Amino acid sequence: MIRFISVAVFVVLFLILSIPLMVAEWIIGKFNMDVKNRSSLAIVNWAFRWCLRLSGVKITYIGEERVPRDQAVLYIGNHRSYFDILMTYVRVPRPTGYVAKIEMLKIPLLSNWMKNLHCLFLDRNDLKQGAKIILTAIGKIKDGISICIFPEGTRNKVPDTFLPFHAGSFKIAEKSGCPIVPIALNNAGDVFEDHLPKIKKTHVVIEYGEPIYPNELPKEDKKRLADITLERIKEMYFKNKELV
Repeated sequence: MIRFISVAVFVVLFLILSIPLMVAEWIIGKFNMDVKNRSSLAIVNWAFRWCLRLSGVKITYIGEERVPRDQAVLYIGNHRSYFDILMTYVRVPRPTGYVAKIEMLKIPLLSNWMKNLHCLFLDRNDLKQGAKIILTAIGKIKDGISICIFPEGTRNKVPDTFLPFHAGSFKIAEKSGCPIVPIALNNAGDVFEDHLPKIKKTHVVIEYGEPIYPNELPKEDKKRLADITLERIKEMYFKNKELV
């Protein structure tokens, strides 16, 4: 419980004490949005790194050199833990927004930082709102902001299994022309979710796969984009099980 309390206290203190920074970021954004994007990325990266240190998690990253640095991308990963966001965000090379559930908007201060980081809030029960989120994400990609989605739609609670990927998420890459970067996360649930409310010192393996360029795929493969991406993630996941 000590790790849980340490992380919880740090998060609360960060959110409260960072209010002046949030105001400063708002002012900076009025004059230079690019500077705001990068400063917000640095601030939240710092906070996330401390959360990971306090949690005691050890992370092995594989294939980061495969992530394109010269353009925005669509990250697609399997989802087992809230820590998935922290563990992947600290490695992004450019401002990146995550697609989160709309309930996160109810959390004061945290939701403000998420908005600063270009996060999008999805109501899974509203198809029209979902379509708008896709259009907004396409705009973000075209503006140079990467997007990360866990298209299982919710945290998968069963180890070594995968929920079907929602195909709508992949329209972001199809319409924007950006590459898809598959991410396989091993053992992420063992940090927290598998033994609530304890945070456990554990080892997580995260691998970034070769980018998938939808516009370069044959027509039939474009129709199977969600399945192809899931297959690549599964391949990396089961290959890395022995490393955990």
